[in-house]
Amino acid sequence: MITWKKLAATTAAFGFGAAALSGMTVTTPAVAADTTLKIAFLGSPDDEDYDGSLVLKNYVESASNGAIEVEIFPSGRFCSNADECSEALLDGRLEIYITTNGGLAGWYPPAQFLDLPYLLPNDRVAECVFDGPLVSKIRNAVLEDVGAARLMAVSNTGGWRNIATTSKQVKTPDDVDGLKLRTIGADIQIELVKSLGGNPTPIAWPEVYTSLGTGVVEGTKNGITDIVNMKFQDHLKFISLDGHAYMAALWWMNEDAFKDLSAEHQRIVYDGFQFLKQTARVLPMRKGVDAFETFKEAGGTIYSPTAEEKASFQKAAQPVWEWYEKNFGDEWIKAAQTAVNDCEAKLTAEFEEAAK
Repeated sequence: MITWKKLAATTAAFGFGAAALSGMTVTTPAVAADTTLKIAFLGSPDDEDYDGSLVLKNYVESASNGAIEVEIFPSGRFCSNADECSEALLDGRLEIYITTNGGLAGWYPPAQFLDLPYLLPNDRVAECVFDGPLVSKIRNAVLEDVGAARLMAVSNTGGWRNIATTSKQVKTPDDVDGLKLRTIGADIQIELVKSLGGNPTPIAWPEVYTSLGTGVVEGTKNGITDIVNMKFQDHLKFISLDGHAYMAALWWMNEDAFKDLSAEHQRIVYDGFQFLKQTARVLPMRKGVDAFETFKEAGGTIYSPTAEEKASFQKAAQPVWEWYEKNFGDEWIKAAQTAVNDCEAKLTAEFEEAAK
């Protein structure tokens, strides 16, 4: 359960401070709400999505002096699966919803570029990219092609996808050869396992635990917090921190709901999403610390590939990039690589200035 102390600690971590937090109370609004915004997601109240939603709710309700009310529906309480939630968002029954990269690709297939393997090198570059012009480009493309959903912010939903296995430590692509690895049904995930020499095996999330235990699959590609939350460490004994995909979380608002707000309230809601984003980026990092310890305590081994080994993964994954370009062209590839290069240059310049 999220307590006031936990919320205060989380909010203070992003520079609000105790005095500012005390000004954003969660008491009964002085006036009845003119607008209600519903947030729905499939994760539980233990997820960073819930913490972020609480921060958004607290800020928006306070800054609007109660004119905007925010209702949070975790654990599938509003819609029971991704398709239902997406439909509710797009037809206006739901104001706010979160998707993964794969979820967005269901609306807008070219968005699979976000899962191109080894596109993003680390968290700092990823966060810089998702705070930059690439987000505006995605927002505008979806508004033009889909029309009903506005991208408000990009956070993280579990860290990075890594290769985890039951009986074999993966250090190079050669170690993946012949392995049956669980994937989601997304084409780009299947193509990655193929390019590394493995046998991709799409399996529904609730069936992964049993599939690992019975040998239906010999590994999976997931973030560490998801692995530990589902107790996959009962079967998985090795993780290779190849970091082939950043687990982005894309926060969407129904376009009509956003446009119906006054300019003042649009700004309040937008700022609320930025506070949500900060919260939901930091918590997976913190939870990952404990999750890795839990994995090791269960007898697991964690391996970090060398620079040479990481380069071999990148080289082996090139067919996935070729597959994407063949199907969707190179516009998004060029845009993403430009964003990454710009952010790497920016962060290097910041460090060099700080190190003087």
